[in-house]
Amino acid sequence: MATLKMKLFCIVLPLFFASALAIEANWRGFVPNPLPAHQGGFGLSFDHNDHTHTGGFHLFDEVQPVAASKAVVDDPAQPANAAAAAAGDAPAQPDFPFVNNRGAWELLLQDSGVSVMHLNLLPNNKIMFYDASAPHISNIKLPNGECLPWKNDQGVVAQDCYAHGVEYDIATNRIRPLKITTDAWCSSGGVMPDGRFISTGGWANGIKTIRYFTPCDDGKCDFKDYPDTLNAERWYATQITLADGRLFLAGGRHSYSYEYVPPEGQKSAGSIVSELLDTTTDTDENNLYPFVFQSSDGNIFIFANDQSILFNPKTNRQIKKFPTLPGGARNYPASGMSALLPIELKEKNPDVIPIEVIVCGGALKEAYAASVKPENRVFLPALNDCGRMVITDPNPQWDKEEMPSRRVMGDMLNLPTGDLLIINGAKAGTSAWWQAEDPNLTPHIYNPKFPKGQRFFDMAPTTIPRMYHSTSAVLPSTKILVAGSNTNSGYWFAPDVKYKTELRLETFSPPYLDASLDIHRPAIDAGATAKKLKYGADFNIQFKVNEADKPGKNDFKVHMYAVPFTTHGYSMNQRLLSLAKKDFKAVGGGVYSITALAPPSGNVAPPGFYLVFVVHRGVPSQGVWVQMNQ
Repeated sequence: MATLKMKLFCIVLPLFFASALAIEANWRGFVPNPLPAHQGGFGLSFDHNDHTHTGGFHLFDEVQPVAASKAVVDDPAQPANAAAAAAGDAPAQPDFPFVNNRGAWELLLQDSGVSVMHLNLLPNNKIMFYDASAPHISNIKLPNGECLPWKNDQGVVAQDCYAHGVEYDIATNRIRPLKITTDAWCSSGGVMPDGRFISTGGWANGIKTIRYFTPCDDGKCDFKDYPDTLNAERWYATQITLADGRLFLAGGRHSYSYEYVPPEGQKSAGSIVSELLDTTTDTDENNLYPFVFQSSDGNIFIFANDQSILFNPKTNRQIKKFPTLPGGARNYPASGMSALLPIELKEKNPDVIPIEVIVCGGALKEAYAASVKPENRVFLPALNDCGRMVITDPNPQWDKEEMPSRRVMGDMLNLPTGDLLIINGAKAGTSAWWQAEDPNLTPHIYNPKFPKGQRFFDMAPTTIPRMYHSTSAVLPSTKILVAGSNTNSGYWFAPDVKYKTELRLETFSPPYLDASLDIHRPAIDAGATAKKLKYGADFNIQFKVNEADKPGKNDFKVHMYAVPFTTHGYSMNQRLLSLAKKDFKAVGGGVYSITALAPPSGNVAPPGFYLVFVVHRGVPSQGVWVQMNQ
């Protein structure tokens, strides 16, 4: 009996101390390593929803990495082999640890040719970069000595021989100059459901222009411009794709209205007056580039300044007003950030699938006026708060929390793991030339599933300030491309310029790209994976993963990512969906197949091109392209 008591004591005491350590670690904002070095022993993990961390970012300090082939050995709860795991639908194993990794930066290209004010990844793995034409200069000329005429303020005709857009090839790390005949300065855009890129609005001769670009691999494609096609002037407007594939435009300087983009070559049918945009215009605006999202109930969520509404695109009427988000202004020039939190899909979904919006950072409403006069600039501190709201709730309310640092002009990206990345920007001032200071060099990863106060993780800082007109994008490799930053009215490189026009391209590798995790990383077989998806239909994804990890169905997530058009701190059209998994089987030789369920409708996933990632216990595969058909 004494021996039995001693054995029980030896079991219970370590559990007590392990629990205490878990509480302490979580108060510090970290999570204990779920795969401790003593293999086969007791492991801790944390998630406030289901007590098992099955996706999302978590950091582990001073933990020894676990040998890949022994990650879960001697655990009687695990099936004897991968096939049994698949058949038995075993519980999810803990995520693999990121051992004291805060990410890594790499210089990709010294000269992007143009200042990357606007950015969009295309379905052929090339990226659209373009700037304003107004300076009539860049760092790359049009090919074959071509020049375009333009008139200065005195009406004198001059020649512009510079390219103001380039196509960047991820595979070759090279750029190709593009010809844009109208000014796309501060425009909107995105990838259309058919895969073409479209750019809308801009400035001067581009303010009512629609531009089309059909991606190609032979280096011969270029923009086709249709000037004077939109009904209203769309400078600093937002564009999104709706559930039915139509393109919707909101706002623009002095354009307090919405309109639908017409078919190619046709003129817009007109605009719809917006009470929201009219009433949220401060002396210094603070409602340009509004945050706009397609909601799962078929309506459109629109946020401007500190107010938001629900707009019905069938009746073209505002049908709901949401509570005020207090704290300051969130849209240009206050330039906060916004995204949808990952949308969780099941085999059987409710009639209205929950949609949660997050808005972070920005500036005080008076920040622009304080910093506008060159002789007496005062850079007011940027905002450091976030608000989350489930916009599909019957009685939605903002839930506020604080970021680790202040940020205006930042970018917010959905990562393939289901986390969010907050990157770029400044800690004081607002958007506009010369009106910000104190660049925020430190990115944060935000885990939306963790408890409030434990969701933010500081990443490794960059050495390159990325402030006004900076951009970023998630690449198919899961790295983050970071580009742009030009706080000046032209291309300024003189030694006395504090923040020079930035042409360097960088990549940031989040901790999930740690080399020690490569052995666990899934590799999707694009040839054996469906390319065209239908709403509500099954589709198969085939991939290879380490058999020694004893993978089971619940060890994987299938995420579908709508690639955004990014400019001025807002990524238009961006959303990430976590798909339902219906079947999982071992094909053999480390190859596995998942049958996933495509999103139920365009309300949840507007038609178009998406990147699909398989995430294995927190480690994402590279993305493969799929097309969500109408």
